[in-house]
Amino acid sequence: MSREVNLCFLAEPNDVNFGGKVHGGVVMKWIDQAGYACAAGYSQRYAVTLYVGGIRFFRPVLVGHMVQAKAKVIYTGKTSMHLLVSISSKNPKYGDYKLTTRCIIVFVAVDDDGQPIPVPPWTPESDEDQKLELYAKKLMDARQTLKDEVQPFDPQSDW
Repeated sequence: MSREVNLCFLAEPNDVNFGGKVHGGVVMKWIDQAGYACAAGYSQRYAVTLYVGGIRFFRPVLVGHMVQAKAKVIYTGKTSMHLLVSISSKNPKYGDYKLTTRCIIVFVAVDDDGQPIPVPPWTPESDEDQKLELYAKKLMDARQTLKDEVQPFDPQSDW
């Protein structure tokens, strides 16, 4: 059971937007794919996306560039896995990978009936792991605060 996944591939011409760069929706698809591969591998179960937040686009991905989609578990709840997903790209002929996009994505492991099931607990091992776990917990608190603030205006909401 690994807590990290690293996918590598080329950004293709059919990924382009009207501005000639890779479409943000395509990048979000890569985020979900890397996240799923990581969550399913970690939990050894089918996993579904529960939340994607704080997507930050730092620079565009160019068509023809090599892309790395890295995902790693940074916090586990009873049935959920919080992952940090980073997208980086580089010209395949030269240069180093540069961060293009980053976000947190939360998956829930489910059984064959689609019901949440427990995941193996993850414990931080390094200072960086502890900082990432704290970051995930702060984002959970922020989501709860937002939910509480929105609730009076959207009483049907159950998010």
